[in-house]
Amino acid sequence: MEAKEINEIEELRKKINFYETILDHIHNGVVITDQKGKIIFFSKTYGEFLGIDPKEAIGKRCLEVVENSRMHIVGETGIPEINQPQRIKGQDMVVQRIPVKVNGQMVVYGQVMFKDVRDVRALAKELNVLESKVELYEKELTSLRSSKYTIGNIIGESPAIKEVKNLALKAAQTNAPVLLVGESGTGKELFAHAIHYASERRIYPFIRLNCAAIPKDLLESELFGYEPGAFTGAGSKGKPGKFELAHRGSIFLDEISDLPLDMQPKLLRVLEEKEMERLGGTRLTKSDFRLIAATSIDLEVLVEKGNFRKDLYYRLNVLPIHIPPLRERKEDIPLLANYFVQKISKEMGTKIVSISPHVLQIFRDYSWPGNVRELSNIIERILYTIEGDMIQVHHLPLPLQNFGGNLGNFNSTLLKSIRENMERDTLLHYLRLTKNNKKRTAELLGIHRTSLYKKMKRLNIAI
Repeated sequence: MEAKEINEIEELRKKINFYETILDHIHNGVVITDQKGKIIFFSKTYGEFLGIDPKEAIGKRCLEVVENSRMHIVGETGIPEINQPQRIKGQDMVVQRIPVKVNGQMVVYGQVMFKDVRDVRALAKELNVLESKVELYEKELTSLRSSKYTIGNIIGESPAIKEVKNLALKAAQTNAPVLLVGESGTGKELFAHAIHYASERRIYPFIRLNCAAIPKDLLESELFGYEPGAFTGAGSKGKPGKFELAHRGSIFLDEISDLPLDMQPKLLRVLEEKEMERLGGTRLTKSDFRLIAATSIDLEVLVEKGNFRKDLYYRLNVLPIHIPPLRERKEDIPLLANYFVQKISKEMGTKIVSISPHVLQIFRDYSWPGNVRELSNIIERILYTIEGDMIQVHHLPLPLQNFGGNLGNFNSTLLKSIRENMERDTLLHYLRLTKNNKKRTAELLGIHRTSLYKKMKRLNIAI
């Protein structure tokens, strides 16, 4: 015999040994027969289970070795039998028999999938538990990523606020862009949440971004995402943008008036094409999102000044909703004040107090330059220090006490001073509450950390 033939035989033996070793270690046992059911391979694990020497099984008919075997039937019909029951040694098992053609000849591969059908039931039960957990996690994820508030969270019965709520519900039934216009503190983000929740997109993400809170050089990567190494400091794995994350849901762009001029044509293209390209990328990504934008500045004025693109303004202003300031719906002030007392008391875990008629009159007469947010902040500040069962005039901030029920003629400088003092007290309170943790403070206030630093600097609070 030539050396070449010897080498080929040796290689063949190695291959056979390799495959037999693998088959021998398949957990529940393997048997291979020819087309007529004669055994040509019997694994060690199967032999151990049946109490048979695998070598002695070779050459015998399958029915001589394994009771109720159907290997020969599969060999004759060529029809595979997958996950079929078979009773062996008084025990119900689950097996599969698969016909395979090798060099034109039929062989049948048989494997025990489960030694006991009770294992199948146990697996099915485990899968049911896992499926239930997945459903639970999906619900929790939906809750976390979707809107927090509904139209029912917008407090007020005045004609002005009722009209705006009706407009919001109508807007929710469309996919057109919505532009929320209103002074700071009127509740524009609350309306954005409510519109998303009232729409068919409510089970999908509600993504938020404050255009004024993100540094200009990072805004593009936040909106459109980036590929690994797209710029200095970019993550090694890349990052999807807000528009990608908002797929099938809604994206809320607050303070849209602060969007840099060079970013505006890029936003316009995304709104028109519903596709974007990550920074450093070459692939376009489609995203089915609904845009809700908000501004406290008249965009028409910015357009006239050349600070905002006219074509983008028209694209955003499809469904404009003007949210009235609190001074234009004063009949809602008692409702709002009592709502905040109950809500904040519950969050603090303290008893609910009432509001004296004199205080409510002061609230009605005040012009509320900070709108609903200012009212909420004043009540929260009072509830942290109040003793007794009723909010009285002496519990109010000093400027409100001094000017009693005739606050409509407040000097604008004095109003600004009052607002700044209340804002400063609120920031200091939350900083103490979080032990000077800026990130946590920003989260509690519902603002970006950059905005928190700006406020601290403006109010002379040490950073």
